Amino acid sequence: MSKKVAVVAIGGNSLIKDEKHKSVEDQYQASKETTYHIADMIEAGWDVAIGHGNGPQVGFILRRSEIAAKTEGMHEVPLDVCGADTQGAIGYALQQTLQNELFKRGIKKPVATVVTQVLVDKNDPAFKKPSKPIGSFMDATEAKRREKDLGWSVVEDAGRGWRRVVASPLPQEVVELESVETLIKAGTVVVTVGGGGIPVIDAGEGQYQGIAAVIDKDYASSLLARLIKADLFLISTAVEKVAINFGKPDQKWIDRMTLAEAKQYLAEGTHFAKGSMAPKIQAILWYLEAGGKQAIITNPENIGRALKGETGTLIVP
Repeated sequence: MSKKVAVVAIGGNSLIKDEKHKSVEDQYQASKETTYHIADMIEAGWDVAIGHGNGPQVGFILRRSEIAAKTEGMHEVPLDVCGADTQGAIGYALQQTLQNELFKRGIKKPVATVVTQVLVDKNDPAFKKPSKPIGSFMDATEAKRREKDLGWSVVEDAGRGWRRVVASPLPQEVVELESVETLIKAGTVVVTVGGGGIPVIDAGEGQYQGIAAVIDKDYASSLLARLIKADLFLISTAVEKVAINFGKPDQKWIDRMTLAEAKQYLAEGTHFAKGSMAPKIQAILWYLEAGGKQAIITNPENIGRALKGETGTLIVP
């Protein structure tokens, strides 16, 4: 019998419990909790590819980089390299905590992180309207200088100062797909498309080139799930289930949705927040429309129960 393959997408924020727990050690402990539940999946017979967010972690690297540049004249770290750095660091935490947990359970299964590039279209409309704020706040003088000298797009952010904004283009292709597929077929748990993947463009003549952009990690994980024809796409987030009319008096938790129902709720535009739940639902719609079998949204501690149908939101074709 062939193994069942799941793509599990975990949020970058899920590695940070709260404002007081942001250190590397804190994030390691948080990843340990998440991988404990992924180990439950593996024990239940699933082969797993793990995608993860990296928003806060990229923010930390940019901040360190800016401080070092101001105080010591050090070079700043380009955004695509920040993405690669976080893939390595978060991948290391996830693979080590998962390896340790599997060893404890007597499960012989290798875990590996693949530094993954994701191709985006240089003509994606997102590049004409950069909207994703990154990095620290600046005063107007600093912002305008960087706009002129570095070609940054900058915006004033709700009276709090100026920030750099970058594009969030749609993922088109997972560059290291063949390597990822080979590892999964060999029984390896793969950490891949970290932070949505390192955004690269096709510069022509077979040459990839990094670009300053941010890819939605749920969209990239959805693309991966479609390309490897995963049996399950699971998005692990801050809530146990999806709700419609979220935060309103008539809020209702959803146990199960069909593709058509999810599409309708998303189209209504009032149920799912643009920056949080809406992209998760959209990522799942793309997966199911491409022939995906089932998707689940739940929080890390309920992954095991959600797989048994006891909680979480199940979305089916």
